[in-house]
Amino acid sequence: MPNRNHLPEFAGLRTFDFPSREELGTRLARAGYEAEERGLPKPDALPPDEAFMAAKAEPGAFAWRLRLMPFGDEEDFRTYLGRFIAEIDTAAVTALIIGNCWDPGPANDHVDAVRDALTEHAGAFPALRALFFGEVTREEADRYSWIAQADVSPLLAAFPRVREFVVRGADEMTFGGSWGTFTLAWNVPRHEELRRLTFQTHRLDPVVVRGVLSSDLPALEHLELFLGSADGDGASPEDLAPLLAGAAFPSLTSLGLRNGQDTDALVAAMADAPVTGRLSVLDLSLGTLTDKGAQILLDTPAFLDLDRLDLHHHHMSEEMTEQIRSRFTEAGVAIDVGGRQELEEYEDDEYEYEEEPIYPAIVD
Repeated sequence: MPNRNHLPEFAGLRTFDFPSREELGTRLARAGYEAEERGLPKPDALPPDEAFMAAKAEPGAFAWRLRLMPFGDEEDFRTYLGRFIAEIDTAAVTALIIGNCWDPGPANDHVDAVRDALTEHAGAFPALRALFFGEVTREEADRYSWIAQADVSPLLAAFPRVREFVVRGADEMTFGGSWGTFTLAWNVPRHEELRRLTFQTHRLDPVVVRGVLSSDLPALEHLELFLGSADGDGASPEDLAPLLAGAAFPSLTSLGLRNGQDTDALVAAMADAPVTGRLSVLDLSLGTLTDKGAQILLDTPAFLDLDRLDLHHHHMSEEMTEQIRSRFTEAGVAIDVGGRQELEEYEDDEYEYEEEPIYPAIVD
């Protein structure tokens, strides 16, 4: 995963964690150890948390994160959510992050149960404008393919005023025992308010891509898709046809086709695509861009009309990297060509070597 730690900000707001029962118990135990080291009696309760009290007094000033610990005497998500609603004025909350709340531990819920609890309590969040469903970090799951996901469509139906929606996780994940299989899905016929939509996955199912592109999202300005994958079974330019043709999302000005399994093919498809001329921001980062695709970028005037182009984590040569940087900077485009990936080179007249495959940044 590119982000090792939790987001410090979301939707323009500083994040704040609402403590779970296990987190509070851990804090109390730690305070007890520290008291013993100083020769003092163990406290029976935690002292008032000034930061928490300040956030509670102004709940609309923060993006609230709900996150459970997958061990110990933890509460289930429904109980945790109920306590959050009881303790915080959620009518003022505009941004909500659902973190690691569905590990297959002894107390935590399934991902679909977490989703259902949110939808059932949607009335407690009348001001909600931004929702991140699945903000699990590398320390918690290590891989995107270890983050179970579900049909997220009910969340969009339950929160018709949400303007930003982010989902992170696997396209499909199977647990042993009674946990079963969980599959990311999208079926949103129309949403009036959605302006920013992001899917962060190691492999975005082409079915999901086609479903997103068939949605009527008249206000959508920013779309970000982590396509994948190294196995060649992720979404292709053909799956993106309605988007490239400009038929989807009339308000779109910012597009991310990230973690592409064949970024060169994406660039070639976008070179004469109607949507390209409408964009101010294009993000092709975390992918497999080589000199072949880079030359198309240089030869296509529409790319030079962008305000910003992100290519970080690529497979361009040093010479082409500098040429891209120079040409786009000269054209007034903010360009990111960091994270160049070194390719294996062989110079051996006696043996023939197969070309090393190149992969996107996130392959599992």
